[in-house]
Amino acid sequence: MKIAFGMLAASVLSTGVASAQEIQAGDRADDARRRDVVVTAARTNLPASALPLTVDVIDRETLSRQVAVSGSVVDAISALLPAFSPTREKITGFGETLRGRSPLYAINGIPQSTPIRDGARDGYTIDPFFIDRVEVIYGSNALQGIGATGGVVNQVTASAPKQNGWSGRTLLQGNSGDDFAGASLGGKIAGLVNMRSGRFDATGGVAFERRGVFVDGRGRRIGLDGNQSEIQDTDSLAFFGRVGVDLSDTARFEVIANRFKLEGNNHYVAVDGDRTLGIPATSRRGETPGQPSTGLSEMVSASLTDGNVLGGAFTLQGFYNRTSDTFAGGVLATFQDARIAPVGTLFDQSRNVSRTLGGKISYERTVPGLKALTLTAGFDALIDRTKQELVQTGRNWVPQTDFRSLAPFGQANLKLFDGVVRVAGGVRYETVQLDIPDYTTLASASARAVIGGKPSFDRALWNGGVVLEPVKGIRAYGSYAEGYTIADIGRVLRGITQPNIRISDFLDLTPVISNNREIGVEVKQGPLDASVTYYWSSSDLGQVLVRSSDGFFNVARQPIDIEGLELNLAVRTPLPGLKLGTGFSHLNGRTDTNADGIFDADLDGANISPDRLNLNLDYTRGRLSARVQGRYYLSRRFQGQPIANDFVGYRLFDAYVAYELPVGRAMLSVQNLGNTDYVTYYSDTQGPTDNARFYTGRGRNVTLSWQAGF
Repeated sequence: MKIAFGMLAASVLSTGVASAQEIQAGDRADDARRRDVVVTAARTNLPASALPLTVDVIDRETLSRQVAVSGSVVDAISALLPAFSPTREKITGFGETLRGRSPLYAINGIPQSTPIRDGARDGYTIDPFFIDRVEVIYGSNALQGIGATGGVVNQVTASAPKQNGWSGRTLLQGNSGDDFAGASLGGKIAGLVNMRSGRFDATGGVAFERRGVFVDGRGRRIGLDGNQSEIQDTDSLAFFGRVGVDLSDTARFEVIANRFKLEGNNHYVAVDGDRTLGIPATSRRGETPGQPSTGLSEMVSASLTDGNVLGGAFTLQGFYNRTSDTFAGGVLATFQDARIAPVGTLFDQSRNVSRTLGGKISYERTVPGLKALTLTAGFDALIDRTKQELVQTGRNWVPQTDFRSLAPFGQANLKLFDGVVRVAGGVRYETVQLDIPDYTTLASASARAVIGGKPSFDRALWNGGVVLEPVKGIRAYGSYAEGYTIADIGRVLRGITQPNIRISDFLDLTPVISNNREIGVEVKQGPLDASVTYYWSSSDLGQVLVRSSDGFFNVARQPIDIEGLELNLAVRTPLPGLKLGTGFSHLNGRTDTNADGIFDADLDGANISPDRLNLNLDYTRGRLSARVQGRYYLSRRFQGQPIANDFVGYRLFDAYVAYELPVGRAMLSVQNLGNTDYVTYYSDTQGPTDNARFYTGRGRNVTLSWQAGF
């Protein structure tokens, strides 16, 4: 398989297939600037070219245009990066993966995940209007702690103003489905104001967005997700603030606050489809019972940085996160309890409530007398408390559980032969403890009494790699990195049906340790920007999502083996302002379903993405800029899975055109330009008998925007 991958990589490079690295800094910067970009999520001040990692940086210009097309940061990343799975087009991120594993979402390096009970909404915790760039580090790693088994998606918020006085930016936009009916209309208004006076600066912003119902390629309303909740028919209101002071020429202190709330409007109710007849789930006008589905995220962080402490760079950061996610409800089998109401009549809905305290400290400097060696040392602490309750009946579905992580780490980067060779490596030592009280499971799980406990683990997580750059602009690297996460503890706890369980002895709380190995080659010469990466990743005791009959997922602990190939190329053509690009991602995942040591089945669509080809054309000239992009999701047969879960594939095209006005810029964006009618990847590969979650994808959607800065 590896030999075949190598032959394919060579053939694709020779025929010119595109690079995702094109989005690192845009057409306005030269190759040297792009290679010197510092990725803050990597926890170092060294440029990305010095690290044995695959990295993409999506700048604010690229991000704002892509969000205008697709609506969210998650959708934008999925559209731009072939290694990211198709989104579910819902608020939930279950089944959305990077290189076949879950990514860790962060804001300024602050993790947005809730490790005890993953609500899968960590991609919707900040409005994209407040984000200046998105850093994507591919592959399992422990750079940011728990959760980055697929990589890190770090959202860097708006930077502080550099000049004295006032500045800011505004956005006004409206969008509609292809039918231009009132129900599908949506819009957004947002503003951000900066002020700087000497060493002091402040920023404040607000964004409000209303989303209508979504329609598919045939003009039908797309079905509502009655379990995980929705992004359609919702309102969101977000606030962002920052206050900072430059203590010296090298030191800065700042406080950042963010609040994001998304709430359903309860205007529609779900209508089941019929898979056997090819009729998708839809919705009709009506009021949803129970409380509106809601996602609330609040974050406050304070940081102190100094680039010259004893000749090195010092960073201290503390943060507080609070999330409260209320899910849509239903008369679902999991919620039934004959002691409360006759079975088949009890309506309920769940809510995740989590709060997290954390701190990070790090110091980096070159070694005196050995300037070629850069050392980084630090310590991270994270304390999380989470519970999942049933809103209507007051029952605990997941007991209030405490999670504590303490982790010192160290990294080294050695430059040899005047930078032709770099050797990098390090270790992070994780010490984790859980505190789970005694509790009783729901009636649907046999109302088992479970004896709590304080299970713990500690583990050294290693990484290492080599970078070879024989010629400026040509780079090869190889690396090994370990990442870790905890299999969704809440799903494990609420799914216990065996009697006499003691948590301290329960094997399924063992963490997922993922081992990521990759080799890559990058070429950035003149008009050419190309890359080839081959990777393989394994977990002896991985996490596989297994869907129940009512749409809820349980966690199965099984070995996992993943391998993949990524090919990207971008070319600036002789025609001024015109750039062509393409990217390809191949991914294969296997698992051992019966613990016999043989990988006997493919990972299904809830756990791995399809092979994919991206094509794009960009043009910028004077006041005009435009882009056309296509995504080809290739068909897939899942060996060892039901034939009904095979994926038929589909292709989507998007476009935008922008023009600089005397005041601001106008932009017309079109999602699904061809109005393709398709069943989403997740729906097509999951629940072959589930008519309630048989969803088509969003049809043609038109957005008109006006943006201005001052």
